[in-house]
Amino acid sequence: MTASARALSVEVCTEERAFAELAGEWERLYRACPSATPFQSHAWLHSWWLSYGRPGRLRLVLVRRNGELVAAAPLMGVHRPVPALVPVGGTITDLCDVLIDEEVAAPGAGALADALADLARTALIDFREVRPGGAMERVYLCWRGPRHRMRDSVCLELPAVPLDQLVLRLSSRHARRVRNKLNLLARIGVEWRVVHHDETEAALRRLLELHRLQWQDRKMSAEHVRPRFLEHLVRSVVPMARSGRAAVTEFLLEGAVVAVNLNLLSDGMAGTYLYGFHPELRDRKVDVAAMLLHASTEHLASGGGQRVLSLLRGDEPYKYRWHPEAVPNQRFLLARRRTLPLLAVAAGEATARHRAKKVLRGTPGPADHR
Repeated sequence: MTASARALSVEVCTEERAFAELAGEWERLYRACPSATPFQSHAWLHSWWLSYGRPGRLRLVLVRRNGELVAAAPLMGVHRPVPALVPVGGTITDLCDVLIDEEVAAPGAGALADALADLARTALIDFREVRPGGAMERVYLCWRGPRHRMRDSVCLELPAVPLDQLVLRLSSRHARRVRNKLNLLARIGVEWRVVHHDETEAALRRLLELHRLQWQDRKMSAEHVRPRFLEHLVRSVVPMARSGRAAVTEFLLEGAVVAVNLNLLSDGMAGTYLYGFHPELRDRKVDVAAMLLHASTEHLASGGGQRVLSLLRGDEPYKYRWHPEAVPNQRFLLARRRTLPLLAVAAGEATARHRAKKVLRGTPGPADHR
């Protein structure tokens, strides 16, 4: 064991109040982890727990060096379909990961792996939706027991460049069509602005109302109309906007807000999380996707820093117009010898689901890999 590894100590936090009190330390660690996405911020995770967490299930694995927080794994216990520890964040979180200070990358990953092994005596570690290059990859490589890695949801990514450069990726016919649609925005007078952080709460409320109108009479995610989702967005995004980790853009037509878009930001990426628009835009032949992308790339170009614009999870056909790169998230299954049957059940269930999707879609499904 190296001297740096011996200097590390581990604790498991199970109290909601203690989670809240970690905000300052968590922020420092977040900044020290190059692979962190906005979904690993304390504002997002703690807010999610307040809306969706269940008493007694919180398991925050905290690694310290001389008292300073240098690694953290935000987990919670679940019982179905198998006893498991899964990332805090749930299905509304597109990218999950642990945090590891780059200065202690190797010993920090080893300490997390050992701590997770202690927790996994009767439960599987099922860590989903890890972006390639995430810190959880290091923990996986340090794991000394049974393990399995497989593909998870696909995120589509574009370079964070102005729209006139993205148009160059299209065929001449499609590029001309997009330019015509952008010209339409100018002709009818659509304008946009990133709201000040003091206006974020009101803008988020408008976003969800427009999102409901956008999906009126069509199937939409039931979660997006529940009060707890609104409470989570307001509680998390307002401080994220204040610190530059979120940007809420309003689109105005004839003085009225007709669309709102939410981007979540980190040093390496921007993620288009959720938007809503008034059906009137459809009636006026507005290409909403192009409008949102135009505003997002314009904002990112003005701020600098982000290298990737992620359209996050989902492979909706309209996203492929821009020839994005398909980036599969990863799922890590970690077990002890006694919990190996749980790993086999989870891996088998995932494989069966992928095969079912392949049959339904008539297209190749993602292949499992180690």
